[in-house]
Amino acid sequence: MSDIEIYQKLFGNIEKVIQGQSSAIRKLLAAFFSDGHVLLEDVPGTGKTTLAKALAKSIDVEFQRIQFTPDLLPTDILGVSIFNQRDQDFEFHPGPIFSNILLADEINRASPRTQSALLEAMGERQVSIERNNYQLDDLFFVIATQNPVEYHGTYPLPEAQMDRFAMRFSLGYVSQDEEVSILEKQNNQHPLESLEPCISKEDVIKIKQQVTNVNVSDEIKHYMVMLIRATRETEGILNGASPRASLSMMKAAQALALFDDMDYVSPDHVQEIAIPVISHRLMMNSQSRFSGNSSDQIIEEILSKTPVPV
Repeated sequence: MSDIEIYQKLFGNIEKVIQGQSSAIRKLLAAFFSDGHVLLEDVPGTGKTTLAKALAKSIDVEFQRIQFTPDLLPTDILGVSIFNQRDQDFEFHPGPIFSNILLADEINRASPRTQSALLEAMGERQVSIERNNYQLDDLFFVIATQNPVEYHGTYPLPEAQMDRFAMRFSLGYVSQDEEVSILEKQNNQHPLESLEPCISKEDVIKIKQQVTNVNVSDEIKHYMVMLIRATRETEGILNGASPRASLSMMKAAQALALFDDMDYVSPDHVQEIAIPVISHRLMMNSQSRFSGNSSDQIIEEILSKTPVPV
């Protein structure tokens, strides 16, 4: 199969389960194939967990889910060493983080100490446990979910952890017709139960390699950096986006170009993922928040003012 055929096959397989969310699926796959991680932030019942499961079931790789709760410990994620009486030595038992696709469900319900257990893994694809370093698989991908409405008993993610996510986006509600179609499809059983893998791990690696070969012109690079730097100079923002945001934007834009069967990144690709890549990295001051401004609105304003390369 060609690169575009692999992508279309995976996209179509996920869409069997998640209807009316083509934009969200496209963003998720852009992050997945560009070595990023995703934070899905939306109200309950919109399909965040189902989307993560659909991706995992569509690829023949190892999937683990962690339900984050206030009493969850770092060892519940990373693993623990247990004394083996037969060998008279400690034996390490890997935790669920040693997988390919990891679903961190309701991540903001765990304590900051437990949340930070993911930091090193997400940033460096390795974990340090009891003075030993353990490498994670090259195909390590975190999909975290959180509810932005209910704050009781939650711990907001620190800025350092938010910056580890390549993208943050929501799914939102589908149209009336699509919601009726969902009811019809789940009349007997959930479509997720019959979903089968449609691509292999080798296919994923092939796409990832091809993403890095997509050309990014100097003009596009300057355009992306101008957008990122503008967030550091805009009134109402305490901390703008970091250079890591520039890297995430470039890699995700390369993936989108590949999905469109193009060998170069266009300004449209940059604009498509600007808000998902940048918005969660901005720290707004109190005056800007109380005025009702949102980070999405600020980014839209920056996009409208920044000259687009032709």
